[in-house]
Amino acid sequence: MKVHTDARVDVVDVTDAVAAAVPAGVERGVCTAFVPHTTAGVIVNEAESGLLADLEAALERLVPRDDGYEHDRVDDNADAHLRATLLGSSVSVPVESGALALGTWQSVLLVECDGPRTRTLDVTTTTSA
Repeated sequence: MKVHTDARVDVVDVTDAVAAAVPAGVERGVCTAFVPHTTAGVIVNEAESGLLADLEAALERLVPRDDGYEHDRVDDNADAHLRATLLGSSVSVPVESGALALGTWQSVLLVECDGPRTRTLDVTTTTSA
């Protein structure tokens, strides 16, 4: 699936799209969402606006935009690569009774670190007995 981001650092709630990608008839299994990009990540967390702003601020504190990175001589986006490394490129969520078994406040979030861009999010589901 394609996910459009609107800013250099952007968090997009993709929970509904990931849930819709679980094939009909899958009652139990594992759904994996994977972003095949080195400057974006996928996480599970709460999609509350204040927390999302906190996430963006924390990423900036942990990996400042302009900090003299070697890679900036190539693409000027080393911070985005480093942030994506911290976030991770995939999440796996159990499927129970045909639905994502997320906690009450959990959402699947694509975190853009080098946007705006159009990203690909690959979603696969494996079944279990």
